[in-house]
Amino acid sequence: MDQQKQPFNPLLACLAALAALFFVFPLIGMITGAPWGNVFGIITDKSSLDALGLSIIASLASTVIALLFGFPLAWILARNSFRGKAVVRGLTTLPMVLPPVVGGIALLLAYGRRGFIGQPLDRAFGISLPFTLAGVIVAESFVAMPFFVITVESGLRSMNQRLEDAARSLGAKRLTVFRRVTLPLIWPSLAAGTVLTWARALGEFGATITFAGNLPGRTQTMPLAIYVNQSSGKMAEAIALSLVLVVVSLVVMVFRRRLAGGD
Repeated sequence: MDQQKQPFNPLLACLAALAALFFVFPLIGMITGAPWGNVFGIITDKSSLDALGLSIIASLASTVIALLFGFPLAWILARNSFRGKAVVRGLTTLPMVLPPVVGGIALLLAYGRRGFIGQPLDRAFGISLPFTLAGVIVAESFVAMPFFVITVESGLRSMNQRLEDAARSLGAKRLTVFRRVTLPLIWPSLAAGTVLTWARALGEFGATITFAGNLPGRTQTMPLAIYVNQSSGKMAEAIALSLVLVVVSLVVMVFRRRLAGGD
């Protein structure tokens, strides 16, 4: 249904323009301050490519984990009633508002070598997550998966469940109902949640550096590489790498709006 056209409000338009400029000005500053003559050389440097490759691998793995485990969780939260449901939802979405460095410390206390889960894993199987690629994936999953869960849960709640009931009344099996009715109806939310989760994982910093460290070629992702360059006074390198993430994030957010059926 088309939205009804609203009368023009000059005050509202001015305030909206100021809000938009608040977000646009930092991007303009980055564009005008970028070392355009050296950008290609910086982003194709071996250390930059290593960080970019590791970021892509870890973020994609985190997205797959969100799909495998986040979807069942979203389904349970949307379709089932049980005691403590509000607490489970709150704990699940807590990383969205939790400072990432706090999340990293929590991961260390749980999955670190001396953590109550990490220590038995290390002793029994020799599995150690901190300062490894697996640790990066765990940190990114912890921070990014809640975005998938909350988006898919919203899609499941807002869909018309009577269509599922109608399909079952006509003799369709549960899997057929899910594949032919449920999945097409929640596809915009599912796709948008997947894209948003990947983007959040790609840009994760605090939990990653706290739990997995910042080892070049091993656990150093793009955000960590940007931080190292900025801290060491290499602003040209930091800006160039930041531009890569800005472009990727902008494309992802526009694509997400398209998937969700937005303007």
